[in-house]
Amino acid sequence: MKALEAHDLYRFYHVEEEEILALKGVSLHVDVKEIVAVQGPSGSGKSTLLWCIAGLDEPDGGYVALSGNRVTRKSEPARAALRARLIGIMLQSGNLFDHLSVEGNILLQMRLAGKKASRHRLSLLLEMVGLSSVRHSFPSQISGGEAARAGLAVAISAEPAVLLADEPTGEVDAETEKMILKLLDDYRRGGGSVLVVTHSDAVASYADRVIRLFDGKVVTDD
Repeated sequence: MKALEAHDLYRFYHVEEEEILALKGVSLHVDVKEIVAVQGPSGSGKSTLLWCIAGLDEPDGGYVALSGNRVTRKSEPARAALRARLIGIMLQSGNLFDHLSVEGNILLQMRLAGKKASRHRLSLLLEMVGLSSVRHSFPSQISGGEAARAGLAVAISAEPAVLLADEPTGEVDAETEKMILKLLDDYRRGGGSVLVVTHSDAVASYADRVIRLFDGKVVTDD
């Protein structure tokens, strides 16, 4: 069963008189309980692809479906509702609101997804990512590695069908990278699906498949 399907995606931008083709007919899928890594050089279309899949950008051609629900060419409120219910997003940085504690960031995401803000689940999440001791701390008071783990806790707090991760280990040390990889694997084993954009071969080695992009096209999927 496909948790995520992107079919024949095209995306282009205009910079003055120049037309830049960021995606040129990209198709991919992620099955339930599968981790898929997307790799490619800078400018290959990885970030644009992730934004289109998340419904944060609209492709000029093709479509995206999450758990059988079309995301493409819907109103922004409809896309936002699907995003909150079906997708967890973990970026390289900027996953936390500065004015909220670690705990507050997680609870907010649960509420946005329409989930009951369970204190029991909150405590389990914090324990899982090793942040119980800093639950009341603000982002400015925790380390970069702790912020990365907090961002992952926020992304999976509402138990989304699909986790989208953009360079989740790009700014952390080797020990934190190993911990994040284990958490991603545990999430997959629990029934989630993961699409991760990464330059890290260590992250790619955890994936069931690796898709490589070049110049806006899929060149390998294995």
